[in-house]
Amino acid sequence: MIDVNSAEFVASFPKESQCPGDGKPEFAFIGRSNVGKSSLINMLTRKGLAKVSGTPGKTQLLNYFLINGTWYLVDLPGYGYARVSKEKQKKLANMIEGYLFNRSALVLAFVLIDVTLPPMPIDLRFINNLGEQGIPFALVFTKSDRIGKVTVEKNVALFMNELSKTWENLPPYFVTSSERRTGKEEILTYIAKNVKRL
Repeated sequence: MIDVNSAEFVASFPKESQCPGDGKPEFAFIGRSNVGKSSLINMLTRKGLAKVSGTPGKTQLLNYFLINGTWYLVDLPGYGYARVSKEKQKKLANMIEGYLFNRSALVLAFVLIDVTLPPMPIDLRFINNLGEQGIPFALVFTKSDRIGKVTVEKNVALFMNELSKTWENLPPYFVTSSERRTGKEEILTYIAKNVKRL
């Protein structure tokens, strides 16, 4: 596992072309609004790094955090947040796609899935879209402390089963709880392996 010795906010950018050009590897975190993304980022790095809001849809820019001076954690806006105008939704979708589909420094996207819910069509659509574009990704099931272990396993199996209808090789996945700090070691080890590979 990588020990996170330093984690600092760098800047927020409105589009991919304005993001840092230093070529450091980037790991993006994205999910539906209210999936617990900020809490997960804080668990992986340090408390208070990402602003946790009670209001979904707060992240509306590409937020860059430099970890250990060697790689970027990129906090992307959530998708599927209905309480903004259609125009704003379109703008956010274009920003997300512009980053994911054009960013050469992007090593991997972590797609966050709320494990307390059944498979959501919006998540499946988003994942299939990544696959069509050839974007490497891993799944992170969040909020596992909110339901029993058996239900967590059942919901993960349901989701992976749904994916297997369109995917030949299933992506890696991690089960996490920001409350209980589970999954931290596994995700950071996975990032470390990918950084080492470069």
